[in-house]
Amino acid sequence: MLDLDREIRFDPARAEEFFESLPPRQAVVRIEPHEGLAGARPVLLRTADLKRRMRLLLSERDVASKRLNLREYAAAIHFRVTGSRFEQALVHWRQARILWPTNYRERLRLYSPALVKLNLANPYPRAYITRRLSAAGLYLGPFVTRRAAESFLERCLDLFRIRRCQIKIRRDPEFPGCIYSEMKMCLAPCFGGCSPAEYADEVSRAVAFLQSGGTSLADALVREREAASARLDFEHASALHRRLEKVQELRRALPELVRPIEQLHAVILARAAAEDTIALFTVRGGKIADPFLLQFSESASQPRSAEQIIRELLEPAPTHPDQADTKRAAAGASEMQALEDHLALLARWFYASPREGEIIFQEPPPAGWSYRRILRACRRLLAPPGSEKID
Repeated sequence: MLDLDREIRFDPARAEEFFESLPPRQAVVRIEPHEGLAGARPVLLRTADLKRRMRLLLSERDVASKRLNLREYAAAIHFRVTGSRFEQALVHWRQARILWPTNYRERLRLYSPALVKLNLANPYPRAYITRRLSAAGLYLGPFVTRRAAESFLERCLDLFRIRRCQIKIRRDPEFPGCIYSEMKMCLAPCFGGCSPAEYADEVSRAVAFLQSGGTSLADALVREREAASARLDFEHASALHRRLEKVQELRRALPELVRPIEQLHAVILARAAAEDTIALFTVRGGKIADPFLLQFSESASQPRSAEQIIRELLEPAPTHPDQADTKRAAAGASEMQALEDHLALLARWFYASPREGEIIFQEPPPAGWSYRRILRACRRLLAPPGSEKID
């Protein structure tokens, strides 16, 4: 679906005809070298104006200029016109993986985003920052920067008494502990300050907090605060209220994109290359699918409405978190690397300013998809520039 779908041969003697056949549109293009050039490799690039870029690269060489000239190098070009920067980045990434399988990340300057990982494979789990996905664990992200991830993790760990150290836990009563155990901010499994069951219970509370976006802890604090007020224990109720405010502040500061990877379900809407057409990129568990093209001029004459078409596209149920862990465990290194790349592309687009296109997230049941929001976003994207904003 995202292949380079057009090919044009380049003949220097008919260069002007070649340039006129190119659209002045944004595109991803691969310039193929002549077969006789030993060791020559294709040149892959993306451009905001294909016609202008090819004129700069393939016009007659100016001896006074130091600009790169490929007139004697190029035999043909393969290209794909793209409707948005997001589609362009996805096509560019896919072609780069084929062309440079060993170092495409360095060439694209594509770096895995920062994630918060709760390593559930350890007998005494701890949370930390990582940029790599593995089979086991709960991952939260992607964050805009590592510093943002560290800031969130530090404030999150203040709410729970799980360990922050990197040592191997031996449950040695002679172990002196650390400052966090002294401050009652850790259950101190290192010297047997808690039982394995108590530590597992605290970890389960942290998992529920991360999987629910903080809702589990906020609801529990509200219930405790109301119970304390009913007992006329206003001092304890005030302390619980302050703790609840910290939780709510942390939840408000969390970007909408940041969520457990297996719950990262969304649809990205962007203009397509064809007229009056929207490209819908579904995101399932952080993995971006090829775009589905919704042409509104054609859908108006079809028996199915645009909403019905979108429903059929999005209705398949997302993978359950337990099934997502099993799939991740069975996935090969290449699939894990592809998922990291998708998260990087998603984060790069989402945190860009300005952001081109719109994203609608699937909310937990029973809310699910908001098809009205999706259709309103389509209308906004198809509206002519300067038209009245559609709410």
